Amino acid sequence: MRNLASRRAVLGAAVGVAGAALAPSPAAHAADDAVDTVDAVASRLDRDLINLRRDIHQHPETAGQERRTAALVAHRLRAAGLAVTTGVGGHGVVGLLTGARPGRTVAYRADMDAVPPEDQVGGGTLPAHVCGHDVHTTVGVGVAQVLARLRHRLAGTVMFVFQPAEEDLSGAAAMLADGMFRHARPVEIHALHCGPVPVGQFAVMPGFGQPGIDRGTATLTGADAPSHAQQLAADIRSLGTVAPPANPADIEQLLVDLQIPGGPLAEFVYVQQATASGAEVQVSYRCWPQERYVAVRADIRRLASSYGATVAFPDEPFPAMVCPERESLELRRYLGGDRTATLHAAFPFKGEDFALFLDRLPGTYAILGVRAPGAGIETSLPHLGTFTPDERAIGHGVRAMAGWLARRTR
Repeated sequence: MRNLASRRAVLGAAVGVAGAALAPSPAAHAADDAVDTVDAVASRLDRDLINLRRDIHQHPETAGQERRTAALVAHRLRAAGLAVTTGVGGHGVVGLLTGARPGRTVAYRADMDAVPPEDQVGGGTLPAHVCGHDVHTTVGVGVAQVLARLRHRLAGTVMFVFQPAEEDLSGAAAMLADGMFRHARPVEIHALHCGPVPVGQFAVMPGFGQPGIDRGTATLTGADAPSHAQQLAADIRSLGTVAPPANPADIEQLLVDLQIPGGPLAEFVYVQQATASGAEVQVSYRCWPQERYVAVRADIRRLASSYGATVAFPDEPFPAMVCPERESLELRRYLGGDRTATLHAAFPFKGEDFALFLDRLPGTYAILGVRAPGAGIETSLPHLGTFTPDERAIGHGVRAMAGWLARRTR
């Protein structure tokens, strides 16, 4: 991405920014001055967290099957001294860390499930952590461990939410329906997601994020229904204005486009599926802004009516994730503009059920850079079979989020 700092500068900034959030008061003991900063504590955990990520990576569990991962998380949180509740909305885990001083309650979300074969770009035969949720889970555990060791300086409470079933967009709703917020009442919620940004760097999306999804079924009648269904499916596909990147150059261009205010991705329609089966056409699509669903539904109905078809849609599309502008810009200032890009458009090809949390609470959702120096960009775009994140991103995520959450609880 453009205007991003060198790795040497990033490492220095990570130490300075994260350490400042829990810097000791002048009256603190000399021993605290030496060791009790976020960076110093995180440094002692780096190797263990990489090993944790590798363990989770080797045991991928798809949506609704995250038993082993949830057990690992719960064990780590309890060992760190958090109050832990398991089985929230399936295999969800909630951990509460209460600081030594009064303050606000904030939440941090990490998703745990792996990608099933059918959702892996380029094909796959087994579930795999090619979306980075193993990294997300590890960062969340690391943040909890760091802040637990600095509890004597922490104000307020941090609620750690380890969510199942993000890939099928069911986990956030299940946790909310199961009364997730009975455990605590956070005033905001935060999350990271792996992305094709250089390791050690971040990106924020003030006012943007990821689209929701809408689905419908068109039903045709008559002897020509199967052939007309094929034609209707092709007509609906023609409504799309963007297509997934086909090669590394396309991915690079996508990242350029995402950073252009009012650029080519300011508005889009991505037709994910328009497939004829007999006399029916199954449709799923994403668009931005989400108000555009009204117009796209009207276009689909118009096309369907030209073939004498009827279309059924759900009451509402699954909502888009829109990152609050104020909090996103505050996070950018905290992380440092020299290592934080700003995206001015939504990524068209994937949704996020973190949208349901941001519908209830303000907060932030940032991209954690996982692209290794010199690596092809195809190694850092989630859902590709070539996704191979740089594990050093774990330490950067832990330091950034531990410092950020400590600041937000004040």
